[in-house]
Amino acid sequence: MKDREPLFSSKNLKLLTNPLNDDNPITVQVLGICSALAITAKLEPAIVMTFSVVVVLSVSNVVISLLRNYIPPRIRIIVQLTVVASMVILVDQFLKAFAYDVSKQLSVFVGLIITNCIIMGRLEAFAMTNKPWPSFLDGIGNAAGYGVILVIVGFFRELLGSGELFGWPIMEKLGIYNIGYEDNGLMILPPMALMVVGVIIWVQRAKNRELIEDK
Repeated sequence: MKDREPLFSSKNLKLLTNPLNDDNPITVQVLGICSALAITAKLEPAIVMTFSVVVVLSVSNVVISLLRNYIPPRIRIIVQLTVVASMVILVDQFLKAFAYDVSKQLSVFVGLIITNCIIMGRLEAFAMTNKPWPSFLDGIGNAAGYGVILVIVGFFRELLGSGELFGWPIMEKLGIYNIGYEDNGLMILPPMALMVVGVIIWVQRAKNRELIEDK
């Protein structure tokens, strides 16, 4: 009898860890940039969006993996969109019921998870050809990799742009204003999100030269 692969084998663990660093969907694959620009002016919506994408991608990956042998190739994209749309509706309704204020801040961007190229890319490239458990880990890993960047960007934009985190006046409490610092209004504008992402990409590629494309 063939031995089963451990649930958290080194191969499976890489599905969780690689997207957090050397295969990050935003900084390496350059996917999902739009939401990184749009909803990271504050840290709270960035965190909520992260958990929303984790739920949608991990569950959708499992569902598509379970159905992969029964989906006619001609309609696979339609099936994938249907599964993702169903999950997004459930997440959106949950947020409206239990986190209405954050739901209003996220506005249409929760619904736009349906068109997030990270999600459709993982369904097509991974879930359609792998078993449910690896697909689940792949979904968690890629959503977490996406979310880490959102949280980092949201942290710096809210802290430097508003002087707050989760509404707490951090800069005031630390006495930063007493030494002449003033809130940088540019940080809450979408272009600065792109600048912060660019700095993260620069730091990441400076640490790992293999990520730099050969000229």
